[in-house]
Formats: sequence, C-alpha cells, structure tokens
Amino acid sequence: MFARRPIARLVAQPSPFCAGPQSARNMATLREIELRLKSVRNIEKITKSMKMIASTRLSKAQRAMQSGKQYGIANSEVFQNAKPEEAPKRKLFIVISSDKGLCGGIHSSVSKATRRAIKTGENGGSTDSPVMIIGDKSKAQLSRSIGPNLALTFNQIGRDIPTFADAAGVADLIVKSGIKYDAIAIVHNKFISALSYEPAFVEVLNEDVLKETAGFKAYEMEDDFSLANAIYAALIEGHACEISARRNAMDNAQKNASDMISSLQMKYNRGRQAAITNELVDIITDFVPRCFCPLKRWNADALGVDYYQLELRHMVP
Repeated sequence: MFARRPIARLVAQPSPFCAGPQSARNMATLREIELRLKSVRNIEKITKSMKMIASTRLSKAQRAMQSGKQYGIANSEVFQNAKPEEAPKRKLFIVISSDKGLCGGIHSSVSKATRRAIKTGENGGSTDSPVMIIGDKSKAQLSRSIGPNLALTFNQIGRDIPTFADAAGVADLIVKSGIKYDAIAIVHNKFISALSYEPAFVEVLNEDVLKETAGFKAYEMEDDFSLANAIYAALIEGHACEISARRNAMDNAQKNASDMISSLQMKYNRGRQAAITNELVDIITDFVPRCFCPLKRWNADALGVDYYQLELRHMVP
C-alpha cells in the first residue's frame, strides 16, 4: 500500500534524461547571443573610429567652406544686379552630392528637392528640364524617378576637399555638352550648423541671357568662370554638410550600438544564470532517485533500516 504512492510520485517527476535537450537549447541560444555581442562590439569600434575621423575632417572642411563662400558671394552680387527682363524659360538642374554614403539623409534631401521641382514646377522646373548630377548617390536615387531627364553625370569629384579645378572641369563639360538652357539651377545642401542643413537652389544665367541684361556691362566676366564659381561654392558647402552629417550619423550609430550591447549583455547574463539553475536542478533531481529509489531494496539494506519505514518516511513532507 505504501509502496504504490511513491511509484506514482516518481512517474510524475521529470526524468533527468529529458533535461538534456533543454540545456542544449539554452547553450545554443547563449552562443548566438555571444556571437551577436561580438559583432555589435566590432560595429561600435568601427563607428567610433569613423566619428573621430569625421570630427577631425569637419574643422578642415568648415575652414575651406568659409574661404570658398567668397566665390559664391561674388556670383550672387553679379546676378542680383544683372537681372533679366523676362524669366528664363528652360532651366538646367545641377544636383550636387557625392559618391560616399553613411551620412544620413543628406543625399536624399537634394534628390527630393530636385524631384519636387521637376514634377511641380517649383524654381522654374518642368517635366522636360535636363538634369546633371555630381555624385553617384543622387544618381542612383534620381535615375529611378526621372531617368529620361538625366543628361550628364559626374563622379570621383571632391573625394577629399573640392578644388576650383574640379568645378572648372565640370563647368567646361557642361558648356561643351550642347544642351540648350536659359539658366542653371544648382541644387546643393546649405550649411546651417554642425547639426542641421537644408537643400538650396542657386540660379546662374546663361551667357546669352546675361549679356542682354542692363547691369551686365558693369562687370567683366566670362560664362565659364561664373558657372565655375557657383559650382565651386556649392561643392565646398555640400562637402562640409556631408562631413557634418557623417559625424552625426556615426555618433547616433555608436549610441545605438552601446544600447544594444547593454541589452544583449543583460539577456546573456539572464540566460547564463537560467542555464546554471537548470543544471543544478537536473543534478538534484538525478541524485534523489538514486538514493531513495523505492524499487530497489538494496538502498534500504545499505542504510540498515526497514524498507517500508523508509518509504513511509520519504512520503511524509
């Protein structure tokens, strides 16, 4: 009578052999978390290094931008005093971006402004306005939406700090391309602060339209030089915006990696503690039936007590 109840209780207890797969699953999960922790730590090191490099280059780019803005100021003075009598009918859009990424949405901002100008007619744009792009990033974005409007694309320009020779080369190719236009709208990122920027349009008149204005005779300027001035000012300011955006993007990525490391470390510690607890439970549940197994009388004989008294003592809590 007393021997049946411990047998039923032993059947209800979990078998020590069933704990193996659960422990293996825990170990596999811990191994996955450990590998992910290692990869996130590597990402944190990379983003931290890129942030330091961008911070060093930002001061240099800002100094170059301050000196390059003088070219844009001179151009603005010319075009403010030499306004045409009629608004230009056909505009050529030049989009200023770069070939590098990992700098947030800085390339998307000029691409969206160009698409909006082409589709809605803002800033003198139309559906048949030709578009020229400096940089592969905006080229990939605009080729999907306004592919037929693309006339020329440039790359490998301004990889370090744009120079006036780069701008003059681009201006020379634009003039020799044979594309008809009355004015040029340069779309670039305007530097506001180290944390913010916005897309801006700079208008440059064609040589024939500029010569017909009343105030042009007060200046001596060639069309290639004025276009190169405007492109250089836009390139140098866009470069400073790109470096600033890259530094901010790497700073945010480093913070996100640190938060992910803390979360994964907490999850790993909890899983490791749970695995240790499960192993202790498995050891204890495996040890008790070996010492007090009711199906083997030699345990009672080895302890020197009566078998039924041992079973009764084992049943009472």
